Amino acid sequence: MSHGNTLRRWLLSAVGLACGVATMPSHAYEPGYPGWSMPAGATLGMTAAPAPLPGLYSSEMLYVQQSNTTGPGATKQSTSIDVNTFVASLMWSPGWTVLGGRYEALIVQPFTMNAAGAPLNVSHSGVHNTVIAPVQLSWNLGNTGVYVKTGVAVVMPDGTIEGPAGLTSIGNPWWIIQPNLSVSYLRNGWSLTGNVSTEFNTANTYTGYRTGDILHADLSATKALGKWKVGPVMTYVGQISNDTSSAYYHDNIITNRYNLLALGGLVSYDFGPVKLSLWATRDVLGTATGGGTGTDSATITKGYHVFGNVNFKF
Repeated sequence: MSHGNTLRRWLLSAVGLACGVATMPSHAYEPGYPGWSMPAGATLGMTAAPAPLPGLYSSEMLYVQQSNTTGPGATKQSTSIDVNTFVASLMWSPGWTVLGGRYEALIVQPFTMNAAGAPLNVSHSGVHNTVIAPVQLSWNLGNTGVYVKTGVAVVMPDGTIEGPAGLTSIGNPWWIIQPNLSVSYLRNGWSLTGNVSTEFNTANTYTGYRTGDILHADLSATKALGKWKVGPVMTYVGQISNDTSSAYYHDNIITNRYNLLALGGLVSYDFGPVKLSLWATRDVLGTATGGGTGTDSATITKGYHVFGNVNFKF
């Protein structure tokens, strides 16, 4: 799994729960959970190529989101959502070859502050769940300029977890298995990359509720101009399977589906020992449907996302 694939939840963790179970809108995910474990766009700037040299690498990332709820359930009252997250990660590249591919391993730890405006007016901060990617394998497909990387990450429920449903703070009380696939074309200064991953959620250990599976796709096309690299990016995130409710919610949570598509740009500069990257996207399409019978109360967040990332080798 690439560095960005391991970034954890940066959306508001208390929106649904703050509304109260009896009067809350229906979501495509458990009330109090934003719907995905990492924001769309987190893997932009990463490629399928392995680390150039064996060693220990660090990545420090800052993520900022400014958005509002959208969808049928937000017609009368849209809530602002602001998120600030710092993510520290370490990647180990020992130089091993496994099944013909270069082996790497990764660990990531995020720290998050988030806030929701009126009518909720709540904020939280704390440690999010640790992510470990024990296996990443990258293959160079001959002299074609094409690289393929695949791996799997495990998100552990060890963050700041509070509340009766375990969702009133930053962490979430269940495991997530996230396999991923990256394909890159790297030649003549061009970097064309597609990163695809799926979040498979286990049941919430507090409530028994299981959020459906989530699909991520991040696409970038950049060109090197000396030490600079610039180009357009596109992201997508959407739910691809239904939730499974539980007795905690009287088995009556009506789930819906959502889709978010964003466009933006990326710029980076290679200082030699340190590489600095900045990318930003805006959600241009945000849909949420199926939130209940009669009046549809489905919602999802839509807005701006900015990432700043520094990479260096110890």
